[in-house]
Amino acid sequence: MQFHQKLFTGILLLLIGMVLGALLMIYRGGFQPDDRAEVKVTEITRSSGSSESGMEMPEVPFRNVAKDLTPSVVYIESSVSMDDRDMPDDDYHDFDDNFWDRFMDRRAQSIGSGVILSEEGYIITNNHVVGEDRNGIRVHLTDKRYFEARVVGRDPSTDIAVLKIDADDIKPAVLGDSEELQVGDWVMAIGNPFQLQSTVTAGIVSALGRDVDIIRDQMPIENFIQTDAAINQGNSGGALVNTHGELIGINTAIATESGTYQGYGFAVPINMAFKIAKDIIEYGSVKRGMLGVSIVSLSQDRAEELGMDAIEGVEIQDVASGGSADNAGIEAGDVVLKVGEHEVNEPNQLQARVAMLSPGEEVTITLVRNGETIEKALELIDRDDDIIASWQDEQAQPYNEMFIEPEDDIEVREFEIGVEVAKVEEDDDSRLIVLQVVAGSPADMAGLRTEHKILEVDDEPVQTLDQIEEALAIGMSNDDELRILIENTDGEEEELTVPY
Repeated sequence: MQFHQKLFTGILLLLIGMVLGALLMIYRGGFQPDDRAEVKVTEITRSSGSSESGMEMPEVPFRNVAKDLTPSVVYIESSVSMDDRDMPDDDYHDFDDNFWDRFMDRRAQSIGSGVILSEEGYIITNNHVVGEDRNGIRVHLTDKRYFEARVVGRDPSTDIAVLKIDADDIKPAVLGDSEELQVGDWVMAIGNPFQLQSTVTAGIVSALGRDVDIIRDQMPIENFIQTDAAINQGNSGGALVNTHGELIGINTAIATESGTYQGYGFAVPINMAFKIAKDIIEYGSVKRGMLGVSIVSLSQDRAEELGMDAIEGVEIQDVASGGSADNAGIEAGDVVLKVGEHEVNEPNQLQARVAMLSPGEEVTITLVRNGETIEKALELIDRDDDIIASWQDEQAQPYNEMFIEPEDDIEVREFEIGVEVAKVEEDDDSRLIVLQVVAGSPADMAGLRTEHKILEVDDEPVQTLDQIEEALAIGMSNDDELRILIENTDGEEEELTVPY
């Protein structure tokens, strides 16, 4: 065969391969054009209930709520790579398995729910339903129509995302006011668990303002509604509605040891979810203001140290230089009682209140300093500001170099009382230093703080992490509380009592 014939044949085979490959990718959903929805203002239906009109809305029978709200809840399918470690290998995620999987990226079908926000086709759902590596997102309506969806935007910090479909004759949900919710109120969850489309369950609001540490993001914001209405895989992104037929939450997660419903479900309050969705629809991303502080829960011992009459508020541990709080004169050691008119008693409550505000907005912070209640007015800085970014980089450092040097020999372990401890070897000195305390944990309530040195557990001297673990196990099996002797940051020994 002549050279030019060989060259022509090679080029022809290459072109054929490229065409076949492109067709296969389209068939498998691996190729999707970057077809994001147009960003614009859209009309949202909001309730004219008691908070706006001063009139109490009548409750509606469950059957009427289900009939009215179910058409507003959609079923979402998306294709995700099997290499995604968050994708479970179970009966509800359909993995392809054929000859081409040996050569191409294998993908699975992920399922979830969403709620129609407007007649223009905007849909609110969870970020983890949409994900970063999702292709071929398809939305199914209750009337059996389906549409390819486009991603408008995502917010990993709150696990909220917005999709858009081009559809006519769709029914938006009526948005309620999640601030009106109280523990004990009846609610209904509507979604698509286990591919059982348009499933309705009922329960009550069992708690408010929950922080359950499920959002994996640098700046997680958790302020969940807790409910015992049954929620399972596939309910994510679906509707939590009240007995007035109003959307008051976006179902997001469950607390479970079995992988299925065990009595505790969590939903993002609609006031927060709508603020996030509104920003995404109007601007393409979330506009979020920042105080520029790091915060911790306030324990009884710490409240007494600060001379406070009650255990209330959230303590500020650190302030970003040049940030909103710093510019307003807020200092480390201040205890925040209110953001605007809203009381805050846990870090996640403060984060949620600030998350409802936008950069440039002014807000009044009520705080306690040296036993005196004072107010500070400030203007929120954008979370994308260079000041916040550089400060967060500093906060993200794994260890505080003021008490642990990079060259130190370090061993780290977490303990179930809610504390992370490092064993630090430096020259001939061995120290057990508290690196991190989980907010609201027994260790936090006892007053354990970062940089404390652990000396004894239940009167037993400890010099290794194994000794701490053994002493904790013995102490917790014999008593209702533990005694931990620590050396505080002033170099003084102090005995703390850890309940559990």
